[in-house]
Amino acid sequence: MRALTWHGEQDVRIDEVPEPEIVNPTDAIIEITATAICGSDLHLYNGYMPGMREGDVLGHEPMGEVVEVGSEVETLEVGDRVVVPFTISCGSCWFCGHDLYSLCDNSNPNAEMASEVMGHSPAGLLGFSHMLGGYAGGQAEYLRVPYADVGPIKIESDLPDEQVLFLSDIFPTGFMAAENAEIEENDTVAVWGCGPVGQFAIQSAWMLGADRVIAIDRIPERLEMARDHGDAEIIHFEEDDVYDRLMSMTGNRGPDRCIDAVGTEAHGTGVMGLADQVKQEARLEDDRPHVLRQAIKCCRKGGTLSVPGVYIGRSDNLPFGSVMNKALTIKTGQTHVQRYLNPLLEKIEDGEIDPSFVISHQVGLEDGPEMYETFNNKEDDCIKVVMTP
Repeated sequence: MRALTWHGEQDVRIDEVPEPEIVNPTDAIIEITATAICGSDLHLYNGYMPGMREGDVLGHEPMGEVVEVGSEVETLEVGDRVVVPFTISCGSCWFCGHDLYSLCDNSNPNAEMASEVMGHSPAGLLGFSHMLGGYAGGQAEYLRVPYADVGPIKIESDLPDEQVLFLSDIFPTGFMAAENAEIEENDTVAVWGCGPVGQFAIQSAWMLGADRVIAIDRIPERLEMARDHGDAEIIHFEEDDVYDRLMSMTGNRGPDRCIDAVGTEAHGTGVMGLADQVKQEARLEDDRPHVLRQAIKCCRKGGTLSVPGVYIGRSDNLPFGSVMNKALTIKTGQTHVQRYLNPLLEKIEDGEIDPSFVISHQVGLEDGPEMYETFNNKEDDCIKVVMTP
């Protein structure tokens, strides 16, 4: 089959690879009908994620039709149309039993590798390095889905792929980010990063009762989307000092809730931003935590910082004294996608949200290598790429 594969830093190719097969009786095989490039795929593309191997199949935002099921699969049948979460979860461990699906104890076959770095292993993830399982991803014609009774959600309506595809990751991720922010009535919410996850965090903040939403970015088309579609007030961080603007907008109190939807490749300003860039390129620092520093500084005393942005490892010069002395709450984590699938699908079916608004490019799988470059370079007003094999 054809698949997008990783061959090193900024080297993604369309290759012929073996079709997946049933490995365990709880597996299913789906034929992909739509798949997307995620912002976190760019961390792999740019060589920041450890544990990648040449030829790894990329992608963790897929959907399609079930074409084969293992002997122990009970909830899916051949012909079912499904969206597949990027988190792989067994459904039976302590963490899955507490709806903490991205912390599954059993789905990462390389748990020891992750534990050496993190202390414990999170769940295995589709298409996201051998440290997190080495599972082939969904930017391909077919995909093996482990623990098929726990992950995929059946789409039994005639909604097009474009409206339901993002249940695989970015819509639940944005919603969990807003939920983790602990938004209350009359709250002001600041969202750093207006990529797709940031856009869904903005939408979700309104759903959860925010009074104001302020969006921060430097890419004009993303800020425009946040303002025009997300009804957010906007700050262009290369034109305004973010701290000064937020203080002015909130009567010097600061936003009640702050969301970092940027993560490891934040574009900082000033000497600290340049230092982060140099240290990350030299592998002296894993992450560029500019947004974390800024959000900690800006958040009001006693406020909440939610971090859906992906971080890889070590971050320098984090002002943890400010976290403690301002009594900030920080909540983060890979998304517990399975927890949100049914309620968010209901919101789509009820017309409360049409997630396809973030799509800027729809192309064939063969265009994937070019679109990785376009998306990475923020060219052609590229916000979200959907591919069809």
